Amino acid sequence: MAKKSAQTSIHVSVPKQRLRLKLGRTTLRIFPISTSKFGLGSEEGSMKTPLGRFRIAEKFGDGLPHGTAFKSRKPIPLSKEMMESADLVMSRILWLDGLERKNANSYDRFIYIHGTNHEERIGQPASHGCIRMKNADVAELFDQVAVDTQVVIASPSPTASRGKKVRKALRRGSDLPK
Repeated sequence: MAKKSAQTSIHVSVPKQRLRLKLGRTTLRIFPISTSKFGLGSEEGSMKTPLGRFRIAEKFGDGLPHGTAFKSRKPIPLSKEMMESADLVMSRILWLDGLERKNANSYDRFIYIHGTNHEERIGQPASHGCIRMKNADVAELFDQVAVDTQVVIASPSPTASRGKKVRKALRRGSDLPK
């Protein structure tokens, strides 16, 4: 069997609020992120983070300063009031296109990986559906991925979660969870 060539990919863990940049099976970098404060799903207008397989459809922000704010993917001037009150898309945009029936509307929902003016909320669910990153982190990621890079956004299934609980109980020598 021929060995697959190494490819860059992105793996998002919703429970860990982490994004892993991989080259083949090797992890190159792990970044803290924020997914939606409204939960997980693909419903139109839900402001939830969709799950599944995606690709980077488009990239915006190449060569712009890290603190650049965007509206409709175009740079806009910033005011102090905007920085304090608005929920901004900043620094770089990686626009996701869903590859599965359940997330096929992600491009039309404007689901991005992007920077934010609320970096203090990174590490906990705080977005309106997108994957938020610190501005320096998203700029670094942007430079390491291309259009068509594969992205997986995952949350463990109830079965996987039960498996972890069972393994933990066996290590402790306690009763198995129900």
